[in-house]
Amino acid sequence: MEINHFYINGNFVDPIGQEKIDLINPATEEKVGHVVTGVEQDVDAAVYAAKSAFNEASLLTLEQKKVILQEIIDGMQARKEEFAQVISEEMGAPIKVARSAQFGSGLIHFINTLKVIDNFGFSEVHDNITINKLPIGPVGMITPWNWPLNQMCTKVASAIAAGTTFVLKPSEITPGAAHLFAEVVHETSMPKGMFNLIHGHGAVVGKAMSKHADLEMISFTGSTRAGIDIQKTAADNIKRVSLELGGKSPNLILDDVDLEKAVSMGMKQCFFNTGQSCSSPTRMLIPKNMLEEATRYAVATAENMTTGDPANEEIFLGPISNKVQFEKVQDLIQKGIDEGATLACGGLGRPDGLEKGFFVKPTVFSNVDNNMTIAQEEIFGPVICLIPYEDLEEAVEIANDSPYGLSSMISCSDEAKGHEIAKRIRTGQVIVNRASRGEYPAPFGGFKMSGNGREHGLFGIDEYLEVQAVIN
Repeated sequence: MEINHFYINGNFVDPIGQEKIDLINPATEEKVGHVVTGVEQDVDAAVYAAKSAFNEASLLTLEQKKVILQEIIDGMQARKEEFAQVISEEMGAPIKVARSAQFGSGLIHFINTLKVIDNFGFSEVHDNITINKLPIGPVGMITPWNWPLNQMCTKVASAIAAGTTFVLKPSEITPGAAHLFAEVVHETSMPKGMFNLIHGHGAVVGKAMSKHADLEMISFTGSTRAGIDIQKTAADNIKRVSLELGGKSPNLILDDVDLEKAVSMGMKQCFFNTGQSCSSPTRMLIPKNMLEEATRYAVATAENMTTGDPANEEIFLGPISNKVQFEKVQDLIQKGIDEGATLACGGLGRPDGLEKGFFVKPTVFSNVDNNMTIAQEEIFGPVICLIPYEDLEEAVEIANDSPYGLSSMISCSDEAKGHEIAKRIRTGQVIVNRASRGEYPAPFGGFKMSGNGREHGLFGIDEYLEVQAVIN
């Protein structure tokens, strides 16, 4: 895909910036297109459009918002295969995953926002006090490459429901889905200037957005390092900053479970999307006396995972989405070996038979100490750490011994016990004995260095609102 235009004030326009970034298929390492990058003047134009449209957007009625959400749902569904193909080509997601989870995770945010918006209290009265929740003002949105639709759509759906305007900058590595989304928006009744799309490097466009005086908020999903930079840059304007950052999620497996089933499910959750999810349960905590058996099950599961051409319907693991991340994964695998973790399977280099592409061997490290680098740093690839523990108290201590706190899993036979343990785990999400988030639009976000704020559903709408008290 060749992306030569931005979407500003309801029109596809030529950017001021002229630099082109090559789009690389990570499975073939071949160029498949380019995206033109923006400069600070492009940011100014997009923000001006958002600021100018804010009054109209803030006055949208509930019914008008619902119409826009439904129009987007219909437009996305009509172009599902286009979304899937561009995501698979640009980031290497297996086509089966691109059509299901990658596309579906974006669409569901509009469906769920439409489902809950009638129940959202935009105004409530307490005696002589009226509490209004009002749109915050123009918002800058910056999203990553690993789930090109998911993180974009959760922000956009909530912002539409809140009635605010916004400027979106997707990752320059995977911009195609956002461009298709702009084409969908163009056919809706959304006011011009409510949604604006620009492209470019984070160090240029992202920084210009973060410091822009006319953006009241930045909503960012990405690395903790980048989130820290954004928060510092935004501080001069006292703008709100909502961050969904990295994770090093624990999967606490108790000694009363079907071990083979629990390990297999944990492995599949960890390696889904080729391990490129901030919520992946990358630290599997195992009772010490069950570690050897658990390792065998983990290795068997890993060796049964197919790796290869994302266009193949039977493939489970595609490539890492870009060269820089591929090299980081390789470096961390080497560090795990150097620091004395037991390499149970996988390791350095590409899988056998794959001579090009950013493919990583599905890798299992066993007998990992939680102080090792691979247990503390986010790897973002198909690599898992099996960590032994003596008793439940130590397991909870290990689970919480991380700078991150995004997600976690608990596998146990007694779900009531699992819920009690969950209250002791310092993460924004705890999955007990199930892989699905279910039908209710649960909030998503982290504790500690995993960020602040919440996205999705009622909590997501709240992020884009200011609270006003009217006293009479």
